[in-house]
Amino acid sequence: MYPNLLLALTYAFAAAVQPGPFQAFIVSQALGKGWRGAWPAALAPLISDVPVIVIVLLALSRVSETMISGLRLGGGVLLLFLAWGSYRSWRDDREEATADAKPEGTTLLKAVFVNLLGPGPWLGWSLIMGPLLLDSWRRSRVEGVLLVLVFYVTMVASLIGIILLFSGARSLGPRVRRMSIGFSALALAGFGVAQVWIGVRALGG
Repeated sequence: MYPNLLLALTYAFAAAVQPGPFQAFIVSQALGKGWRGAWPAALAPLISDVPVIVIVLLALSRVSETMISGLRLGGGVLLLFLAWGSYRSWRDDREEATADAKPEGTTLLKAVFVNLLGPGPWLGWSLIMGPLLLDSWRRSRVEGVLLVLVFYVTMVASLIGIILLFSGARSLGPRVRRMSIGFSALALAGFGVAQVWIGVRALGG
């Protein structure tokens, strides 16, 4: 159980700090509105990921064990790709462009659509979290529930941390964010190699 929970925790943190459209939106809201106006955006994955999880799990539950192993291998490759992107961001010390947003409607609603229409949740649940959840669920329903809880508690807490950093400490935020990206690059690379190894062994066996 513990390796799966650790992977879920690490991937959730890495996904939260990984540069992308949703993170750019989160940062822009924090800079423009402060933490009081931006914090609801951190809850967006709890809503936007529901249809993603349902669709992905329905599809994965109908495929063979060989296909699941292939998806784990693909998930490992995706983790390595994300690790490379994080490393480049850390190396170049780049900051995502964040325009001063003046969203129509609520911050939460916009954040839900930004996240739902982005590739992150679909790729993450198809290649990493979906196979991981099925593997945990088949061993124990308690483990499956814990996996989802660990993933989303870590995700929301990390997003709230980003909002607090960029709304309350603009001078400190970029440095801390760069350290977080560097940590996520190392973690993603390690788990990417592990996922690839598990997938190769399962397909070869």
